[in-house]
Amino acid sequence: MKNLLVLDGGLATRLEALGADLRDELWSAKVLVENPELIRRAHLDFFAAGADVATSASYQASLPAFARRGLTGQEGERLLRLSVELAAQARDEAGGGLVAASVGPYGAYLADGSEYTGDYDLDEDALVAWHRPRWRVLADTGADLLACETIPSYAEARAISRLLAETPGVKAWISFSCRDGLHISDGTPLAECAALFTGASQVVAVGVNCTPPRFITGLIGQIADLPVVVYPNSGETWDAEGRAWTGSTEPVEFGTRALDWRAAGASMIGGCCRTTPDHIRHLRAAL
Repeated sequence: MKNLLVLDGGLATRLEALGADLRDELWSAKVLVENPELIRRAHLDFFAAGADVATSASYQASLPAFARRGLTGQEGERLLRLSVELAAQARDEAGGGLVAASVGPYGAYLADGSEYTGDYDLDEDALVAWHRPRWRVLADTGADLLACETIPSYAEARAISRLLAETPGVKAWISFSCRDGLHISDGTPLAECAALFTGASQVVAVGVNCTPPRFITGLIGQIADLPVVVYPNSGETWDAEGRAWTGSTEPVEFGTRALDWRAAGASMIGGCCRTTPDHIRHLRAAL
């Protein structure tokens, strides 16, 4: 199969397997502060499993979040740049690949689950202003592209389209968190969100992440005239009350499902929460 990119899997999942304690509002960005070498190792593990792309540990890393932790703006910017440097080091050690600088949603900063609802206290203009400082730092790191991930709201998608217009030399993919096989998390049809980026030369793909695998094939069908990126969760379900994952998924099954996503039109495929190097290894083998 030609023109396929295999993405990495759940970075936080791998960091936890390597011993990191992510019980913190900074989540994987906490490791940028405490043990950055562990992040490089996690990236290397995904490259060894067959990934073509390393997505940086900047999803939860925002300047306001670092300021809330007591870091200066300069220190926060240094950590954002470090997240991309670690991915690039792993890429070079692996002998090739791409680096995607992760741009998490505003909801990730809120750390209240709103990246799965889009229930924000900011409008579109305020979202542009909130994202802009981190966006400019990551856009200047030399990453191959920005990975705008887990976007739950139409207003935030519009904010991202405006930021792209401000930085014409930057490439990006945009992926949404979705509530079912038709709609993103705030209820807007995915087709309407994807249409914001139709014809945009900077956009390398539009798609879905951090969404149950059972919805992916239907969601791919909602995206017209654009390359499609998908990287769903493993298939397990988060029990918020019990604070634990329930159900199970087998890496072999994940790889088999990826065949359906490829057949439906996805050209960039990987995994999100709870997907491991084994999931990516089986995905690569199946594809």
